Amino acid sequence: MRRLSLFNASSLTLGFAFLYLPMLILIIYSFNESRLVTVWAGFSTKWYGELLRNELFLEAAWVTLRVALISSTIATVLGVMAAYVLVRCGRFLGRTLFSGLIYAPLVMPEVIIGLSLLLLFIGIGLDRGILTIVLAHTTFSMCFVSVVVSARLSMFDQSLEEAALDLGSTQWQAFQLVTLPNIAPAVISGWLLAFTLSLDDLVIASFTSGPAATTLPIRVWSSIRLGVSPEINALSTLLIGMVTIGVITASLVSKRALIQKTTE
Repeated sequence: MRRLSLFNASSLTLGFAFLYLPMLILIIYSFNESRLVTVWAGFSTKWYGELLRNELFLEAAWVTLRVALISSTIATVLGVMAAYVLVRCGRFLGRTLFSGLIYAPLVMPEVIIGLSLLLLFIGIGLDRGILTIVLAHTTFSMCFVSVVVSARLSMFDQSLEEAALDLGSTQWQAFQLVTLPNIAPAVISGWLLAFTLSLDDLVIASFTSGPAATTLPIRVWSSIRLGVSPEINALSTLLIGMVTIGVITASLVSKRALIQKTTE
């Protein structure tokens, strides 16, 4: 086994410290007694209680969760359909334009996407709210789902679909019973990616949200402009904990599935 050199160990340590030390400091100061986030005044969990009594944050969190669930589900359905067309339908009239429309939001600045959607909603007379945020998040997250699923479909053996068709299955039955189970990990990954992008989005939501629908990132951004409060630290700590639990759970499930596959 190759030993880790001093330079590599130092680089790795500095890299992890740069990434995770600010998070660790944030977590520590979320238990600070003082209202001043930079002055330690003793251990306390009162800011978590204050956070749970803050109706503005709770309402924003509920809006964000609803938007993320709805938009990621719609984006997954549309992304799978788009990926299937790109991979399975071969050359067709307008394919270049279609693929360009799919991949354009991946490289386009979020400010441009948000502004263009805002002008669209104003032009058609659609009031900004949860619906407009869902439509906006579906628009850009669908592209990420399409890329993930396309990569899996391109490696999938198409002869399995052809065998199902030869055995009497319809095109939909072959997709439902053969293709979909094989690309399910990519579909789930695409859904999780779309869900995460929706939770994290600030720029596009700031253009497409209205007074009656404010997402959590917008609420946090509005709060820290007046100064970071301990409630923000508590909220960030809860989000870090949720992400950590999700990553550990996914890792354990994947490891268990791999063990079961090797034992069969």
